[in-house]
Amino acid sequence: MRETRVAQISIFENYAQHEFAEQLLNLSNILDQWPDILILIEQDLICTATKAVGRKGLTVENVLRCLVLKQMLQISYQQLAFHLADSMTYRAFTRLASEFNPKKSALQNTIRKITPNTLEKIHLLITQFLLRQQVISLEQIRIDSTVVKSNIAPPMDSQLLADSVRVMSRYLAKSRDCTGIKIRFTDKRKSSKSLAFRIFNAKKSEKEVLYPELLKVVRIVLKQVDRGLEKVQHEAPMTKATQQWQDEVVHYRELMLKVIDQTVRRIIHNEKVPSSEKIVSIFESHTDVIVKGFRDIQYGHKINLASDPRGFITYLAIEEGNPADSERFLPIVKAHEEQFGRLPKAIACDGGYASKVNVEVGRNLGVKRVVFHKRVGISYQAMGVKKKTFERLRNFRAGIEGNISELKRAYGASKAMWKKEDGFQAFVWSSVICYNLARLSRMQSG
Repeated sequence: MRETRVAQISIFENYAQHEFAEQLLNLSNILDQWPDILILIEQDLICTATKAVGRKGLTVENVLRCLVLKQMLQISYQQLAFHLADSMTYRAFTRLASEFNPKKSALQNTIRKITPNTLEKIHLLITQFLLRQQVISLEQIRIDSTVVKSNIAPPMDSQLLADSVRVMSRYLAKSRDCTGIKIRFTDKRKSSKSLAFRIFNAKKSEKEVLYPELLKVVRIVLKQVDRGLEKVQHEAPMTKATQQWQDEVVHYRELMLKVIDQTVRRIIHNEKVPSSEKIVSIFESHTDVIVKGFRDIQYGHKINLASDPRGFITYLAIEEGNPADSERFLPIVKAHEEQFGRLPKAIACDGGYASKVNVEVGRNLGVKRVVFHKRVGISYQAMGVKKKTFERLRNFRAGIEGNISELKRAYGASKAMWKKEDGFQAFVWSSVICYNLARLSRMQSG
């Protein structure tokens, strides 16, 4: 049975005499101010259908504090398990019972149960509280976008095809254990891996010969998968394990077809495939292809965010696709009004958000000054500022570059390490929450 909080904080809770330990102690006191956070997380962690027997395990409070500590240290679950067993300060911060040393599997299973939606609500709860306490200010905010990468290797069509063969062959081999039906198939994993390796090291003229060979192997596996699916659907008893096997095979089969299609279009027909139609990973299929200006191509998701004068992140959106920044200006402005009940008085944005329509609509909504890093033909009068005010707000906007850098460098938001789309989103929200909490801790202690 899982409890919400530690019943009693130990009087022997000790923190080391160190700057980081003092920050953790201050952060611990801050978390105690928001018991509502535990109520939100409790909905994800506590299963009411489970009988109240057996070992209690990690409390909801333990899980929250372990999540915060993990994101602040940017360590793996295995390293987190070691530090919790080894460090007096980390045990004090996470409030683990003296006899309890959670393993990495327990930490991962519980922390990953917290949904992105819950983490978004926690972020909103914290920012609304800080606004009421006048820690966050909406006198002026700054807006910018960046990309959080997915945890994938640089995509190649040959490797995607080989991955498809490997995954589908593995499911065919596991069919007997999962569904009770043995599927006979010709294992093409070695041949596809060999062809993918040869393509990687081949010259362009050689690739034109090797790719059709690899596609032939992939289509053979696809036919084997279709036969296997049909056999399971007709002969296997419909159990939970059988249904899960079918759902996963159908999912990866659809991705396999997309990889085949884009490979034929790109390699065989020399066709330019739009970014929105590309798939760059069968494991992280949600990944978008992001091109910002003339910079390198990135694989992940674009995020739009806003911060206040003290650097607190007041807004975050994880986008689908690669929408133009100018299209996201008004949703960001309206989100501030919905979440905080009022609009910022001044908004300073990156040049990508600039448009005359955004200035006009923003000011009509009630924003007094709307400034962009690049004027792009928009007059000072239209933005509601004089030249000196424009330059001051433009310099103020530059501060969000430092906020983004800290979020990526110190809290891991340069690359989301958790799997699948919900894991990606949960990782990003966790990084933002820890960023704001750590900033608040430093501000109060300094």
